[in-house]
Amino acid sequence: MSELRVRGDVFGQRIREQYTEQLGRRLDLLVAGCAREHGLVLDRVETRISGVDDDIEQVRAALERGTDVESWSLGDLRSVPIPPRSFDVIFVHFLLERIHHTELVLDRMLNGLRPGGLLLLRMRDRSSAYGFWDRITPSWLRRLAWPYLTGDDGAGPLPAVYEPVTSREGMLAFCLSRGLMVTDSETATSGPAMGRLGSAAVGLVSRMSRGRYTSAHDEVVMVIRKPQNHFARLI
Repeated sequence: MSELRVRGDVFGQRIREQYTEQLGRRLDLLVAGCAREHGLVLDRVETRISGVDDDIEQVRAALERGTDVESWSLGDLRSVPIPPRSFDVIFVHFLLERIHHTELVLDRMLNGLRPGGLLLLRMRDRSSAYGFWDRITPSWLRRLAWPYLTGDDGAGPLPAVYEPVTSREGMLAFCLSRGLMVTDSETATSGPAMGRLGSAAVGLVSRMSRGRYTSAHDEVVMVIRKPQNHFARLI
């Protein structure tokens, strides 16, 4: 599976800024989505990295092959332990498009962020041609096509759910309703949509939909900041 470093490494830049703001205190970082290596650039930043994900076969297989998180919890993301105000940064890594109850899970993650903390987001865009293709393709066909699309001989494709919030517009509306600040927003192309077969499939969807589902990107990248509460009582 090809990976993308976001233009200018915006995630690494924001993490380094967060580290500086904390006067060099170690950053507690949660990776939500352990099926892939997180790929964050953490040079000269002291971090403690833990992970959470759905307890499904594909994720367990990925963790058995190796991971770059120090510890992890698997389970129903509506109840898996995420202690409140425990993390400086939460990286939601290709997770939202494959789970149900997405907004509830996001709210739990926001509760786990400290005031002023960062939510870093990478997800497939349901409004893209790839997102449309991914969510309407039967699971048996996705499993069959997966090795040809990705060259991955592992556990196979992850679920494709794509609730309404899993688009740029959906996330912007979610952030507005929660009083969150979106500091960076980009689109990109990575993964299956970059291969010859994937590119042909998304191009066909884009043409048949007359551009409603774009083939220009398949991924949404955002940096979201939880506001500081200057009136919060110190305990």
